Amino acid sequence: MTTSLLPHSFDVLLVEDNPGDVLMAREAFADERIGGNLHVVNDGDEALAFLRHEEPFADMPNADLVLLDLNLPRRSGIEVLAEIKADERLRRIPVVMLTTSDAAEDIERSYQLHANAYVTKAVDFDRFVDDVRSIDDFFVTVVRLPQR
Repeated sequence: MTTSLLPHSFDVLLVEDNPGDVLMAREAFADERIGGNLHVVNDGDEALAFLRHEEPFADMPNADLVLLDLNLPRRSGIEVLAEIKADERLRRIPVVMLTTSDAAEDIERSYQLHANAYVTKAVDFDRFVDDVRSIDDFFVTVVRLPQR
């Protein structure tokens, strides 16, 4: 079992509108080898409200990591990423683009906007779980993140 060296629980915000992908992520986080608490929102506006502690997310914890899909309703993942990285209070939060797109322009644009990583979603459940586990392991146990 992976143990976190962090003094607090690790909170991950998944921004995903596909119910199947949300289900796979929830199942991945239910795996005892994945640490952290998974919070899910379904569109870009909800993501920013969650991160900024606006209603109805005023009592939610600070996110330690954001897993962000590109194709979202109301506000795209690229727009959300740009707002996160432009906001002095939010820009320290690592953002991993977790999307089905492997288009070179999406990858380039994400890194131009300071995404911390770009991962193409696996459609196979076992590979998806492995990818999420790798992301979790890297950000929870390998790297040092700033204090909240």
